[in-house]
Amino acid sequence: MEEVKAREGDFIETIEGLIFDVKGLIHPPGRIIAYLRYIEDPSGERIRNGKRYKKVYSLADRDRIVKEKYPQYIHYDKNFGEWMESVPTNLIKKHYKPEWKVLDLIGKNVLDETEHCALKLIETIHDVTQTPLEKMGITGSILVDLHTQNSDIDITIYGWKNCISVYEELKTLLEEGRMGFRKYDIQKLSKLYEFRVKDTWMKFEDFYKIERRKISQGEFLNRDFYIRFILDWDEVEEKYGDKIYRTIGYAKVKALIEDDKYAIFTPCKYTISNVELIEGECNPKKLTEITSFRGRFCEQARRGEWVIAQGKIEIVTTNSGEEYCRMVLGGKPSDFMILKE
Repeated sequence: MEEVKAREGDFIETIEGLIFDVKGLIHPPGRIIAYLRYIEDPSGERIRNGKRYKKVYSLADRDRIVKEKYPQYIHYDKNFGEWMESVPTNLIKKHYKPEWKVLDLIGKNVLDETEHCALKLIETIHDVTQTPLEKMGITGSILVDLHTQNSDIDITIYGWKNCISVYEELKTLLEEGRMGFRKYDIQKLSKLYEFRVKDTWMKFEDFYKIERRKISQGEFLNRDFYIRFILDWDEVEEKYGDKIYRTIGYAKVKALIEDDKYAIFTPCKYTISNVELIEGECNPKKLTEITSFRGRFCEQARRGEWVIAQGKIEIVTTNSGEEYCRMVLGGKPSDFMILKE
């Protein structure tokens, strides 16, 4: 069977017409870890090729639908020690890649307003940073032709140097409000909070303090955008099977951010120290990392800042026998990471 190389930002359509979004950069043999995003539904508001689709938002709803109706897309993963949504490679009908969508739109004779804005964003970033077009992509609803006239623009950037370059330039463009870019104001962040708080609980004051300084999101030509920064294939050091992950509890901790160099990437990672257990099950001396596969936890904290974080605790065992613990954010609405005053 031919290997399928899929990564964060890609989408997978199955033989039944289900559409999944790929999570992470490491996948088990014969399967792609991905979560249900769109399903055919007569009452759905998205239309493609005469069929109506419904977007599934919360992780709980995604899991429920898959478990009840499509159990073939959930499996027990021996490396992660838990049941996960995933697509067997032999059930893939189509593999959507964000970098291909850029070329598709460039070659398209007529673009709708949403597609035009997405391509304009890509071209603007390319012109300002000289990032190669093949290292940029368009993901989200536009990638699978299920966008609306009001859809957000979701962009991917591949490769460490490209990501840092785009991030730094974007910081300037947003702060100065140039070339169609604008930072979120308190009204936009209030709207974003109302959407996010359903799936990630926290006070608005804590949310606002963090989100107002994020660079990966904002407005471009009066339309919301989000940029997903992703390591390139040759920069992914871990291979499936290099580490074994086992859930050992759930905890809330106070910690110091020791290193934030992977904070802008998806998946994101923060190295921590001076860990204090507030509540739950965790050996604070072994907890050295906070990670998440969800974009909302990118740019959550900076080096030298103290945080309060709550999430699942896993023990990680490497091939060499080394053991350490990490906290994983994003699996439950009660997971969070906020700045400590």
